[in-house]
Amino acid sequence: MEEHLSFKAEPRISPTATAAHILVVGGGVTGLVTSWILLDRGYKVTVMSKQWASDKKEQRLTSQIAGALWEFPPAVCGQHTDHISVQLSKRWCMLAYRVWDAIAADPDLSRASGVRMKKSAFFFPYRVEEDKEQYQKMLEIESSGVRGFHHSKSLIEDYGVSSEYGCVDAYELLAPIIDTDQAMSWLMGLIASKGAEFVSEAVEGDIFDCEHELHQRFKTDVIVNTTGLASIQLAGDTSCYPIRGATIRIINDGGKFEKVDSALCISADARHASGKATEFVFILPRSDRILLLGGISEPYQWKLDYTLDSDIIRRMKERCEEFLPRLKHAHLDDDYPLAQGLRPFRECNVRVERELRRHEPCSDSPAKSGHQSGTGSADSTDDASAASRIAHSYGHGGSGWSLSFGCAEDVLGLVEEILAGKPPRQAAQQANGYLSLGGNHLGGKD
Repeated sequence: MEEHLSFKAEPRISPTATAAHILVVGGGVTGLVTSWILLDRGYKVTVMSKQWASDKKEQRLTSQIAGALWEFPPAVCGQHTDHISVQLSKRWCMLAYRVWDAIAADPDLSRASGVRMKKSAFFFPYRVEEDKEQYQKMLEIESSGVRGFHHSKSLIEDYGVSSEYGCVDAYELLAPIIDTDQAMSWLMGLIASKGAEFVSEAVEGDIFDCEHELHQRFKTDVIVNTTGLASIQLAGDTSCYPIRGATIRIINDGGKFEKVDSALCISADARHASGKATEFVFILPRSDRILLLGGISEPYQWKLDYTLDSDIIRRMKERCEEFLPRLKHAHLDDDYPLAQGLRPFRECNVRVERELRRHEPCSDSPAKSGHQSGTGSADSTDDASAASRIAHSYGHGGSGWSLSFGCAEDVLGLVEEILAGKPPRQAAQQANGYLSLGGNHLGGKD
């Protein structure tokens, strides 16, 4: 694995004096992992964000609020059903699986990053074979290379799930479970040690409109937008929308109930007492002390105004307690009892794509010859000067951690295309190329 990606403090390839400089806009997991990949490829990287991860009690980053349970697509919270998006996500998530698994396998890295491999069980109110899509997904998971796959209805009793909840079938696998607060801090420290610079600032308006100014100001050659929902403005993308969610945080130290050490889930397409597919069961160890109870998936809801007394939050807690009765004895985490955030979705695909809009060529700009690092210009012809040098990676919904390294790998390919002066392609054309090749920069064929 380290042949392609370094877990050490130094970049795998040290940047030369003429190395290209990349501006990554966005300080969430997508931006940080993308920066890591670029740094290890020998690029200079500056990360810009208006807000960074913190452990304060006020609203945290979406990447911290996230459940961060690795899932094979489509995820438990649903929504990503577009064929291209799902097919690409399968490749992206398996690459991320291998990287997170390698991190968890190293005791020192696991402790530092908060990444662990634990059992993750999925339950169904019907035999999996009776649902064509779920059965196909299960078969793909079994053959995907994940570890610890096991399909048996006996898991319902093994995990202490209530016999009255209506579960009929289940399967489990070993999956990365991530303490997001710790992992975000670790990622920040890692890319800083590899040479990343950080700028605390927000880009105002459409990043395409201020692209030239950003290139000149930061002496960069390529800009990568990883800003999630902010891409409504930054990428002029009105197809972006939020899916509001929340988790209750309870103490999981074995004092009030038998400790839960595995993730337990029922997907959003399984109906519960509420009769709503937007409400599901999501029980996840966050750390050795905290357990998350979820979940909710409310499209197009922007307000973060849940309280512990909100009806939907009460239903969520009751649903988890009915599913796993020993949780009725749980105590809330007094420091941070309720976490809520907005998952950044798009109406179609996750967008990992170059900017397709073109600038009007400047008549007084001389043609450049080849890549000129750090000059704010990587143009090889007058025609190339009209092409934007922005790449996008956003719209990951509730799967940012699961897709992180896979999307970052594709962004690396886009950056190299830009630096080589190649014309941009629409996401569908690009996706067909990736899916037909099946290879990757990070050694996914190991």
